[in-house]
Amino acid sequence: MDEAKCPVMHGAVTRNSGGGTSNREWWPNQLNLNILHQHDKKSSPLDTDFNYREAFSKLDYAALKKDLLALMTDSQEWWPADYGHYGPFFIRMTWHAAGTYRTADGRGGGGTGAQRFAPLNSWPDNGNLDKARRLLWPIKKKYGQNISWADLLILAGNVAIESMGGKTFGFSGGRNDIWAPEEDIYWGAEGEWLGNKRYSGERDLQHPLAAVQMGLIYVNPEGPDGNPDPLASAHDVRETFARMAMNDEETVALVAGGHTFGKAHGAGDAALVGAEPEGADIELMGLGWISSFGSGKGRDTITSGIEGAWTANPTQWDNGYFDLLFGYEWKLVKSPAGAHIWHAIDPKPEDLAPDAEDASIRVPTMMTTADMAMREDPAYRKISKRFHENPDEFADLNFGGALVKLLHRDMGPRTRYIGPEAPSEELNWQKSGPPWQQQLGVISVKAEKFRNLVSPFREKGFKPLGPAPQPFGYRHAPGGQWRTYPPGPPKKLPGKSFPVTGGYRLANSPAAGASVADVIVLAGNVGLKRPLAFFFAIHPGAGDANEGQTDVYFFAVWNRGRRFWEPKKGDYR
Repeated sequence: MDEAKCPVMHGAVTRNSGGGTSNREWWPNQLNLNILHQHDKKSSPLDTDFNYREAFSKLDYAALKKDLLALMTDSQEWWPADYGHYGPFFIRMTWHAAGTYRTADGRGGGGTGAQRFAPLNSWPDNGNLDKARRLLWPIKKKYGQNISWADLLILAGNVAIESMGGKTFGFSGGRNDIWAPEEDIYWGAEGEWLGNKRYSGERDLQHPLAAVQMGLIYVNPEGPDGNPDPLASAHDVRETFARMAMNDEETVALVAGGHTFGKAHGAGDAALVGAEPEGADIELMGLGWISSFGSGKGRDTITSGIEGAWTANPTQWDNGYFDLLFGYEWKLVKSPAGAHIWHAIDPKPEDLAPDAEDASIRVPTMMTTADMAMREDPAYRKISKRFHENPDEFADLNFGGALVKLLHRDMGPRTRYIGPEAPSEELNWQKSGPPWQQQLGVISVKAEKFRNLVSPFREKGFKPLGPAPQPFGYRHAPGGQWRTYPPGPPKKLPGKSFPVTGGYRLANSPAAGASVADVIVLAGNVGLKRPLAFFFAIHPGAGDANEGQTDVYFFAVWNRGRRFWEPKKGDYR
């Protein structure tokens, strides 16, 4: 198992959990290849002793980036690049790989290269990204197992941004590939694309989901369920991005920065588009969404149904997104595919976008309803205006910071970062607290006197993708006040462990005192010893966070009157 994935099956689809729509239910005619490995369930073609981190360390990283940069403008006739530049296409691929991550259970994200497999490879929101991955194949073939698909899918988007003048905070490698679909992730119970049975009450989104509809990565760009209401869209945007651990400022930065590049595609009737890859005929060899509208590509492409570029310079980093958003009044229209979009009223010629195939032809720019939320929602508008008036701050700090979080949040602690461009600046969400004083080995500690201390499960602590015992931040707000810490005042419960930290010495480090984080794990371990009749090995060495190292916004995300990270049950009371 990848060390970044939590072994506890919270929020997952299991044999008995029910509710999730399986790949077989989506595509009943899918070719079943299980018979080929009925006596060998190993899906990976790699040797059992293959170490990807070692393989990545031998990669000619500079040469790889050079090849990716060359690919950006190497337009292919079978799938030509809009404006002669694949950059926006690869950004969409990268962001859709990373954007499935949700904080509630740490699942999704770009850490495994799952976009190559069902169901993600055939989600409506991933339309035509099969071509983006096919464009990358010659590069993947050249560098082999020194670069995983998971890393390549993320790196390509970073290089794309840099190739168009955008700034990034770096890239870490180290993402291990999977080689078969992840069938244990709950993506929703709907049996039709864009279904929304995930809501209850007054638009309460089901835990642990983040996307608003089945088959979408984030929100419906036309508005909630296709209703073009910018303020209602703002609610959905805020909810979804909060469940990805993004605050309002980071959300605006990602929306505006991402939509500085490229265009959406809705040139004609969506009924003329063929089946997605998993539902397409076998002779298409993994490609889907084959369109019979015009040429089926270039300016005739149909993907989301939304049509148009956001800015007049869609392959160049600039402040054009905000210039247009605040420079005009907007009217609601429909794209050639029938999707709701917004056009500027009486735009100047210089604010028109080039045609995707012929730069001498100028066409209208557009905004989606989700973009209009950045203008109409009071909080988003205030942030957007600040970014508009301070473009250097936006480019250097806000966009780059939000981008590195989007692409690396699912990797876990910064200690897992590798590579020559691994992000070096420690951002708030990466603050892991001081390591304990010495490098401690793996030991088994038998300490019966600790058996009545608090359970580590109340720390939600076996999840490297979220707030784990390293560092022990639940002494601080908001975790210290959570109501699932009775008996007694919740903020005092962790104090039961404090007296033992001063005098207790770890077995192989007699000079070092134990951290609170280590003692809490040990306490729960001993508490489980009697009913389980064996003792787990523990890995001491976790440091204790201070209040400045606690991402309060992340911990305070609300859902149905309770914070995401607050335990839903009282465990062993």
